[in-house]
Amino acid sequence: MKGQKDAPSDWGCLVGVCFFILGLGTLLPWNFFMTASLYFQGRLNASNITDGSENNNSKYFNSCMTLLSQLPLLLFTLLNSMLYHRISEAMRIAGSLVVILLLFIFTAVLVKVEMDANRFFDVTMATIWFINSFGAVLQGSLFGLVGMLPQKYSAVFMSGQGLAGTFAAMAMLLANASDAESESAALGYFITPCVGTLVTLFCYLLLPRLEFARYYLHRSTKYEPGTTDELLTALDNGKLNGHANGSLAGSPKKDGASEEGDGEARRDRSKEAFLSVEQVEKKQAKASIIEVFKKIWVMAFCVTFVFTVTLSVFPAVTVDVKTSSPNFRTALPGNWERYFIIVCCFLTFNINDWLGRTITTVIRWPRKESRLFPLLVVSRVIFIPLLMLCNVQDRSFSPVYFNSDIVFTVIMAFFSISSGYFVCLSMSYAPQLVEAKDAETAGSLMTFFLALGLSIGAALSFPLRKLV
Repeated sequence: MKGQKDAPSDWGCLVGVCFFILGLGTLLPWNFFMTASLYFQGRLNASNITDGSENNNSKYFNSCMTLLSQLPLLLFTLLNSMLYHRISEAMRIAGSLVVILLLFIFTAVLVKVEMDANRFFDVTMATIWFINSFGAVLQGSLFGLVGMLPQKYSAVFMSGQGLAGTFAAMAMLLANASDAESESAALGYFITPCVGTLVTLFCYLLLPRLEFARYYLHRSTKYEPGTTDELLTALDNGKLNGHANGSLAGSPKKDGASEEGDGEARRDRSKEAFLSVEQVEKKQAKASIIEVFKKIWVMAFCVTFVFTVTLSVFPAVTVDVKTSSPNFRTALPGNWERYFIIVCCFLTFNINDWLGRTITTVIRWPRKESRLFPLLVVSRVIFIPLLMLCNVQDRSFSPVYFNSDIVFTVIMAFFSISSGYFVCLSMSYAPQLVEAKDAETAGSLMTFFLALGLSIGAALSFPLRKLV
């Protein structure tokens, strides 16, 4: 049987590049909608409300967007972890990418469509719901897929996810800095993820044509190729029944008893063969979800807590931080206020989140068995009050302690780098805590708890924003 030492090489790192782009593609929907929050709020404020009702949509847009992004993520990740074996992998991954592409095209077209604020809000929220529903199926399926490969590919996949936010922030920055009118800039911004999703789909379709990917991804069957045949061959050759065959061969047989003895020996060997095959089947049968959870629950808690802290303040609270130097001139067209949130909030968060994920390809500390790991994860809760005490406007209760743009940027940098680092460690450690045959189940479960943390954080963002 082919051992892992005989695995083909990843020629030209093509499999690594494919999983990096697949990771980027899974978070394009969330990041492009989140980074475009200023565009959505501007359009909500500028639109005419035909029924004369008061426009509160822009005020709660960020919290509603975060919640309606994470609730379907939680629901469909749970469904995917339970039903993934009933729907083909190609349908879950390629099908989700096609639907996400169509929804991005719809959003781009919507830039040119005039409608009142209430209707625009409803249509946008419905789009966010559906695009994140299919994104959840895509993400859960890909986490299960990458869990079958060596650990470094999980880190590469997570690094790609971290770059998705930077990609979206840079696209928004270029759109804002362009001389094009706001409508044309927004159209160009939303066409960008359409191209990115097409490239992601191409990378997925390329994987079955790469020998390295086929070697690992086709080992998820119930039996390793040739296991039963090799076992029976070994039994037939006396490798597993050596002492019995030896005693039969070494003992003299009478002519009358020879045929009877041979018959009994064959029956004994046949019985032992069936028992041995049954043991192999039992060993290679996948463990239940509960059994896998018992082995990975610490990592599941860690990824849940990390995202609970992160989504409770980002972007619902951080996007409302105002610059202390609004009239500062920049090298780009316009003043600093125009770029402050894009640079100090979104770009800073996403670059450092990606950096934190990428660091895990070189440094993995603490180890997965260390009790220090969950303690460090819990300690991130300190970032919630720190960010709430920055210059968030409008505010009702707490005072501003950190008015400086530099202080806010530094807090955001540590906040995001720790988020990316601990998320990536948790997600890459979990498949190592189970047997190879259960790696896909562990990956799907971890994706559910990742979504659970996002949903809890999104729900907490409402009261936390009101407490500022």
